[in-house]
Amino acid sequence: MNHPAKDKKQGKPRILVTPLNWGLGHATRCIPVIRELLVQGCEVIISSSGASVLLLKNEFPQLHHIEAPAYTISYSRHKWFFPVKLLLQYPKLKQQVKIENKWLQEVVDRYSINAVISDNRFGMYHGNVPSVIITHQLAIKTGLGALANYFAQKKNYAYLRSFSACWIPDYPDKPGLAGTLSHPQNQLSIPFSYTGPLTRFIHEETAETKNHLLIILSGPEPQRTILENKILSDIHRYNGTATIVRGLPGSASLIPSANSIQVYNHLSAQELNKEILKAEYIISRTGYSTIMDIAAMGKKSILIPTPGQAEQEYLGKLCTEQQTALVISQNKFSFLNAVAEAGHYYYKPMQSANKDLLKQTIEHFLLSLP
Repeated sequence: MNHPAKDKKQGKPRILVTPLNWGLGHATRCIPVIRELLVQGCEVIISSSGASVLLLKNEFPQLHHIEAPAYTISYSRHKWFFPVKLLLQYPKLKQQVKIENKWLQEVVDRYSINAVISDNRFGMYHGNVPSVIITHQLAIKTGLGALANYFAQKKNYAYLRSFSACWIPDYPDKPGLAGTLSHPQNQLSIPFSYTGPLTRFIHEETAETKNHLLIILSGPEPQRTILENKILSDIHRYNGTATIVRGLPGSASLIPSANSIQVYNHLSAQELNKEILKAEYIISRTGYSTIMDIAAMGKKSILIPTPGQAEQEYLGKLCTEQQTALVISQNKFSFLNAVAEAGHYYYKPMQSANKDLLKQTIEHFLLSLP
């Protein structure tokens, strides 16, 4: 592939899309954004780190990819210490934001970038180039009480003010899919737009396979592995069929498949789309990207919040109140009991995705470029 700085087409905006690599959700929800940018005639350069790079290269092998600075954050095995450990690493996070911002200044010059779209990377803004941040987390759930939430939102807004605009992946009408996270009492001071939920999947009328489960594992270690082990210890006693996607693109570690249980480290969006359509139930985390996918596909689900992640616990509570998913805490989760309970649970459908909102948001954004 030619160096992008040398083959830029005149009049064709060159957009850098750069998602955070905390789990795969930030990368996956950038996929519909990238697709729409390409449809609207943009030249897209993608930048991330870790597993997100592998996922996006697999989805867009024809595009130019740049490795971005990684956020090196460690997580706790224990729920009660999870938010405290993140708080103790705040000075480190602050320094990493400065590092990625310096990196971006050089990349914008080197590749003649016309605009930047960042998903939750606070350092990916530029003083001379329009810079958009995608986030559903306007209000912050810290797990440390209302006062901590208040100061976290103030700090969050201070970072967001560095950007030209904010795109919120939810519906404009309350409560949307993310409740007060995306519809806070205190509004942003920068321009913002609701894009509707962002999902890479396409809903089709396809018959489900009775008693077939799709298990999607994701998120930071060690909690990803802890949940995987809980499921693997019981799944051999399940009478139906299941597909397990481990959320480990590029990993050399393998778990052998059996006749009724198929195990993959990773599946492309197209392959995973087929698995979602086939499944009677989806078992996954309560990550917001997962909730958007489930809403778009109209699926029944069993969701397990990552212990200590207050945002996921809040989203789980919201799903429970609205009866849109069966939510079970990890310490109470038993694979066989959860599947049995799901069979008797009364599910109410989530609000489905509206892709016109994203199209309109990107059209308006491109028209505003200098």
